[in-house]
Amino acid sequence: MKAKEYRDSLRAKSLEDLRKEEMELKEQLFKLRFKHATSHVDNPHEITVIKRNIARVKTIIREKELAAREQ
Repeated sequence: MKAKEYRDSLRAKSLEDLRKEEMELKEQLFKLRFKHATSHVDNPHEITVIKRNIARVKTIIREKELAAREQ
């Protein structure tokens, strides 16, 4: 999924769903880092992609928190 499509799908989710998404991504990152340290990873760029997706999720969570605080 492209970055813009991913961002749009994240913005449509609720705050609770975003936090679940963040936890799932962190778990994926942990598993990939562990696999990378112990054996061969087929696509090491995937680690970078997951880190960026975590940052995207955190950004949208923060945007929603600030929007809720203003209301």
